[in-house]
Amino acid sequence: MCVNQYTMVPAVVNLVATKGRDTYTGFISEFTCFKCKSFSNALDLSAPASDVLLKSRSSNWFQLSGHPDSLAPAGPGTVWKKRSCSSDDTERVVYEELSQDSTLCDIIPRYYREVEYQGEKFIELQDLLHGFQDPYVIDIKMGTRTFLESEVQKKTAREDLYQKMVVIDPHAPTEEERRKKAVTKLRYMQFREQQSSTCSHGFRIEAMKCRGSPPVTDLKKVKSPEEVLNTLDMFLGGREDVRQRLLARLCEIRSKIEQSEYFKIREVVGSSLFIIYDDSKVGVWLIDFAKTNKLPEGKTVNHRTTWVQGNHEEGLLYGFDRLISLIEGIKNPSPEKQKDPFTKSVPAVSVKS
Repeated sequence: MCVNQYTMVPAVVNLVATKGRDTYTGFISEFTCFKCKSFSNALDLSAPASDVLLKSRSSNWFQLSGHPDSLAPAGPGTVWKKRSCSSDDTERVVYEELSQDSTLCDIIPRYYREVEYQGEKFIELQDLLHGFQDPYVIDIKMGTRTFLESEVQKKTAREDLYQKMVVIDPHAPTEEERRKKAVTKLRYMQFREQQSSTCSHGFRIEAMKCRGSPPVTDLKKVKSPEEVLNTLDMFLGGREDVRQRLLARLCEIRSKIEQSEYFKIREVVGSSLFIIYDDSKVGVWLIDFAKTNKLPEGKTVNHRTTWVQGNHEEGLLYGFDRLISLIEGIKNPSPEKQKDPFTKSVPAVSVKS
């Protein structure tokens, strides 16, 4: 009989890290004998994940995913996020606008101000880890499309993208693409999205950290429904109270986006859900708005319609639908398998907490 898989997660992740295999493949390989299941996939996506910092017990900061050194601890309860080297001001503007909306302000980290330090610009945001003790954290990139339409407008076929494609899957190119040894940016980007759960589920799991364990940072390889479900199951660790609070918070955020006039006229590309919990709290926020753009005059989106070039749909709410459905389907563990149950109700927290 298998031991309780939830209690083995920290030990397995530590084993993977010790062997220098900080990958989903290594994680699942070591976890198989405990879970009595095996999963396989082998793709590494190059798109950056959201910027997530995790604080260890020794107060040393390390980054779970995203651009290196893009976040730094600031004052108590805040972080500085470095702005792009370009003059683009998109993310700061979105945070400012959402923070001024009484309905939407609590679905994002609290925005404080723009800061200039030693010639570089930052935005100061709520530290979402503040107040959590050795938490479980997961980074989920939302949407069926994680690239801007402007990125794929050029029709020129490129040899470098063809080479990237065949490295991932030698059988992917069509006969014509093989003959030309080149593919367009749109073709490559769509191919890349199809290798993860982005297209099928409207989200992909980028990285995860369990209590007492180093982060697993290439979970974006997770693709099949079984892989996605079991990864979420591992993250929740049999904590039924967390599952219920998480569902309530996800439904709340989804409802606010659905009813928002702000989101009806904006495409939200490449944003992530930051999900965190410990023994006393559960938190969920929508983060990363560098690719959130206002639509052309007269255009609207519902965030669920299939994307075709020009309609600006990105599948944000479709991803919420699928994520909520999967978490609802996670079976409750029997009482004897809950080695570390919560002794009291775990409150869901927001920016107002």
